[in-house]
Amino acid sequence: MNVLVTGASGFVGSVICTELTARGHTVWAGSRDGNGPTGTTGVKLDVTDPGSVQRAVGQADPDAVVHLVGIIVAKGEQTFERVHVQGTRNVLAAVPRGARYVHMSALGADPQSASGYSASKGRAEELVRSSGLNWTIFRPSLIFGPGDDFFGRVLRDLVSLGPIVPQIGDGSFPFRPVSVQDVAAAFVGAAGSDAGAAQTYALTGPDEFTFRQLLELELKALGKSKPIIPVPLALMNLAVPLMQVLPNPPITKDQYAMLKEGNTAPNEPARTVFDLPMRRLPDDLPGLLNARI
Repeated sequence: MNVLVTGASGFVGSVICTELTARGHTVWAGSRDGNGPTGTTGVKLDVTDPGSVQRAVGQADPDAVVHLVGIIVAKGEQTFERVHVQGTRNVLAAVPRGARYVHMSALGADPQSASGYSASKGRAEELVRSSGLNWTIFRPSLIFGPGDDFFGRVLRDLVSLGPIVPQIGDGSFPFRPVSVQDVAAAFVGAAGSDAGAAQTYALTGPDEFTFRQLLELELKALGKSKPIIPVPLALMNLAVPLMQVLPNPPITKDQYAMLKEGNTAPNEPARTVFDLPMRRLPDDLPGLLNARI
């Protein structure tokens, strides 16, 4: 089976490409620079350029398209609207009508969300559902694995850079992180069959944690001992906008909005439908963090 993957050079995309190749599929790895992981055929693909998308689809002649492209932080012309909404519109217009289409959304996707990221993901989902394609949508929670941004950078910096660890509010916001291996298994399973057609699935792990528990896990995995100090939401509401004047703020306004919303959902039915391995964050986190020291 020919599979075109957009965002193939990213954290999740590279793992999905590897899994597709291992299962014997011919993988066309779409990225802006045209370079693909080992065992794939790289193809230049910029989802914000309709012509680029059409040319990539023409080269790949795909039986399935896995659309992963997304951004966490909007910068300049790379806005959530342009990448998530218009980019999805461009891909949907190019997908062959008989092909499977598997879409990367996010837990919390909602056109009415206070987060620009989540709102744009929600608008993209609306386009997918009205596309007339044979689609499946996945909504992952926080994804952990080698090279992830949240546990490997954002949370690591939060617990490492100062003498104390700041905790947002009372730290009760719930999360259910999912491994990149589980995410890859779900996407590859959906791309290779009609399992989950016309369905939207939450992708979450086996364990739920509060934000405070995530901070504690991160400290333990790094072998650090520091006091965790709650920062009242009223103070955070003032501080986060001021942080945006920094070249690389420790937390963006959008990330702050998403953290306050939490990020959790049951792992069924995706776990059963796609026979997911359900890797556990406490088991994998020490190795992930120590590998980056």
